[in-house]
Amino acid sequence: MQTVVKKWFRDKESGFLDNGGGADIMVRKADLVNCQFLKVGAAVEFECHSDKRGLIAKKVKLSNQKRAQHVNRSQKPYRPGVMT
Repeated sequence: MQTVVKKWFRDKESGFLDNGGGADIMVRKADLVNCQFLKVGAAVEFECHSDKRGLIAKKVKLSNQKRAQHVNRSQKPYRPGVMT
């Protein structure tokens, strides 16, 4: 599945993913792949599992779409400015 990060609490090492009109999907730091935390608004891919507490995200990784946008920003031509 794909969605965006709704909330991330660094002190609790967990957060929530957006689930449209349904209940938010909980995610823990232990379930992140190749990252230590998530930023609000970041696109992620994950597996969704049901738990007695609700929906839980597993194998959460950053989506390739978000990385592609970041690469495009760094390819802007350099324009020197005037220092005063």
